[in-house]
Amino acid sequence: MTKITFIGAGSTVFARDLLNDIFSFPELTEVTIHLHDIDSERLETSRIVAEHVARKHHAHPTLQSGTDRRAALDGADYVVTMFQIGGYKPATVTDFEIPKKYGLRQTIADTLGIGGIMRGLRTIPVLLAMDQEMQALCPGALHLNYVNPMAMNCWALSRVSPIKTVGLCHSVPHTANELAQDIGVPIDEINYVVAGINHMAFFLRFERHGEDLYPLLHQVVAEGRVPDHNRVRYEMLTRLGYFVTESSEHLSEYVPWFIKQTRPGLIERFNIPLDEYIRRCEAQITFWNFVRDELVSGRGMPFEQERSVEFAPRIIHSMETNTPRVVYGNVPNHGLIDNLPAGCCVELPCVVDKNGVQPVQIGPLPPHLAALMQTNINVQALTVEAALTGKREHIYHAAMLDPHTAAELDLDQIWAMVDELIAAHGDLLPAYT
Repeated sequence: MTKITFIGAGSTVFARDLLNDIFSFPELTEVTIHLHDIDSERLETSRIVAEHVARKHHAHPTLQSGTDRRAALDGADYVVTMFQIGGYKPATVTDFEIPKKYGLRQTIADTLGIGGIMRGLRTIPVLLAMDQEMQALCPGALHLNYVNPMAMNCWALSRVSPIKTVGLCHSVPHTANELAQDIGVPIDEINYVVAGINHMAFFLRFERHGEDLYPLLHQVVAEGRVPDHNRVRYEMLTRLGYFVTESSEHLSEYVPWFIKQTRPGLIERFNIPLDEYIRRCEAQITFWNFVRDELVSGRGMPFEQERSVEFAPRIIHSMETNTPRVVYGNVPNHGLIDNLPAGCCVELPCVVDKNGVQPVQIGPLPPHLAALMQTNINVQALTVEAALTGKREHIYHAAMLDPHTAAELDLDQIWAMVDELIAAHGDLLPAYT
């Protein structure tokens, strides 16, 4: 019987959505689901939700749960990771508040920037430890990673591990749906090809029945119909000629041009939501408390039964049934994108069937897109180097080369900020020398 393990299953709403998708496939209604989390209260809530979702689909899975990670991994065929080391408090709050003292503001802080660097340094050691257990307990399993910072995490694992890992993100289908709405074309009629790095991949092809739809995107700008929440991405479209996959609040902190304390008018002009992730975390905590109360009261947890856009359930179904599909995955760049560094983590189309996840070769990207990605890859590479070698100097270097950090702070500020963050995170980080 196929065993699917969720590491970080206390992310109740996300676990619910993945389980809903899994049980929606008739071939997956009798799989074994093992839910793992270090928070027993959240885990129990997720277990109740899993039972509820299974009943809705008339599925009969074998449901297991517990706080023992080795038991969860033992014999797994698929391992889905979906956790956040350090949680909202203290880790996420620290990643925002200390940089703010130095005049460095952020929006999401989970992928790049000083927040992404620190999250990577907290997360990579945990993934490496889990990976060692997988080599002993489920060496043939496929690791489906949703944990950010995606590129850093997957790059670090690919450098040291034989376990097959694919990083998954929903930014590609979400963006495609947004663009379809902006131009009034049904998403089912649109064909697209996207490639690059996670959260900075671009739509290289965006067409309907062979007709290029990019003129319609430029028309959105020309007619003043740019959605308020997407001003940054449409600005980048006009400058680069291609549309990027991740949201405007994300992209604004990956580049040096939008969040500038000396130019506060830019933040208003581009409608940039500073501290956005803090607000999201607080909203998620409130919603989780609501979910828990609803379950305890016996009212259950209402949800839509339509499938989400998440790729993990589709990958599992394709591999179990030999149903061919195209998904977007984050994988090592071994001859896939010619003008990005070998071995770095790239995001691109992958064909999935019984043979597993098979990346599609893209070739060279437009040179200016590759150059922009390289500014982010530099930070990823140095953060991974710090995590794998334990050398503190690479943390400073990663922060120095981060586009947004370098645009706002001088070298003394950067080094002092890094020192303060390392001290504040304490035992959440290994010792660096």
